[in-house]
Amino acid sequence: MPDSNPIRMGLIGAGIFARDAHLPALQELGAEIYKITAICSRTKESATRLAKEIPYPVEITTDIATLLARDDVDAVNIMLPIDLMPSVVQMALDSGKHVISEKPVAPDVKTGKELLSNYKADCVWMVAENFRYQETFIRAAELIKNGEIGKPLLANWTTHIPFTADNKYYHTDWRRDGSFPGGIFLDGGVHSIAVLRLLFGEITKVNAFATYDRSDLPGINTISSNLEFDSGLIANYSVTFSAAKYWSSPLTVCGEDGLLEVDFDKIAIIKNDESHTISFNDINNVRAELSAFAASINDGSHHLNSPEQALQDVAIIEALLQATKIGQSVIPERIV
Repeated sequence: MPDSNPIRMGLIGAGIFARDAHLPALQELGAEIYKITAICSRTKESATRLAKEIPYPVEITTDIATLLARDDVDAVNIMLPIDLMPSVVQMALDSGKHVISEKPVAPDVKTGKELLSNYKADCVWMVAENFRYQETFIRAAELIKNGEIGKPLLANWTTHIPFTADNKYYHTDWRRDGSFPGGIFLDGGVHSIAVLRLLFGEITKVNAFATYDRSDLPGINTISSNLEFDSGLIANYSVTFSAAKYWSSPLTVCGEDGLLEVDFDKIAIIKNDESHTISFNDINNVRAELSAFAASINDGSHHLNSPEQALQDVAIIEALLQATKIGQSVIPERIV
């Protein structure tokens, strides 16, 4: 496809994240990069509601195969419930379209490996793990790699999330219907695992304790885990989805020569009793990943979100789930 032509995009799924994140990001990138030509959703009403946000005519359908058969669709952006994603991704790959599909790549490693075994890289398949395109995390990884704080020794990341009726994602039924392993921990936890692997490399061993005590939220509600990395670094990653409100806690990394505190919009570097902060104003990571997807289609540029990387994130979550059940350390399956 010539670089001068926009990528003709079909959207499969018209839910909250499509409306609040993907569509605005596509529009910010501009019509010279993407032109949305078709939208498919389970109901015509939701597809129509999303289409109204687009300032030109867009075809609407409730049939995925119909959208995939269109000649004016070069690539598809798949934003569906986790349990439905694998079969639709397979349909899209079989159709010869370029694919960007929301994370996680699959609900479990077995299903993800089946998808990978059928994937022939004559089209681009990118998994939309937007945290890998968070500028703050990319810069933190560079600082660590360049030895800013010396050899990393210990990391800690604790997150408090109120996944209650006040949270708009709580009202997405599939996130609370028990249709995929781990529940909301899989849906949200892959973000954190992607970041930890971006910063520190591959994870050798995990153990964890968790609670499963909310009747309205199947799966893990709170987890505290320990992770051992190939590099020798050890880390604690903890998250609760039962907090009263969101409390921000930076990811802290202690090295032999200093400390990093990494938040979504800033990095604090603390060395020799002195500190300075690097601030980041533009944190639209969905726009960044969609830009990378376009570049990969147009000129073969490397992108960070291969399906193999995404499946390794799932493998770590799967190992953590197993560790909470058997009360022992688990060695995650290696995909990459």
